[in-house]
Amino acid sequence: MSFDVFGPDQVTIVAYRCSPGVRFLVVGGVAAAVHYATSVIAHGSFGASPWLANLLGFCTAFPLSYAGHRNWSFAAARSAHFYAAPRFFAVSLGAFATNQVLVEFGLRWVGGPFWIVLAVVLVAVAASTYVLARFWAFTN
Repeated sequence: MSFDVFGPDQVTIVAYRCSPGVRFLVVGGVAAAVHYATSVIAHGSFGASPWLANLLGFCTAFPLSYAGHRNWSFAAARSAHFYAAPRFFAVSLGAFATNQVLVEFGLRWVGGPFWIVLAVVLVAVAASTYVLARFWAFTN
């Protein structure tokens, strides 16, 4: 006797019936968790500067973010890699630059610890990333 509430087919149906915003939150949340964990480990365990740790987190999370958003969050747009990849990279690079400035600001003027400042900044930057990804990066 199986106690599975959803089988694989039902999970697939539920996953694709979610709105692009919900899918963006799932993919973005996973990518942000990878970015955050990589950055905090690089900074705390290996002594990387906050700038370098944040860069490593971005580089680790970007491929996951692009693949997830193109293939699931905004799959309905069916945007070609030729257009979507450079556009999403530009959006992500702009978000990362904003992230770096805000992290630096948080560390210098607010005085919070890196792990808290980074968490707040990652959440704050996500909204602009969604708007630009949905209405520009993954459109044809």
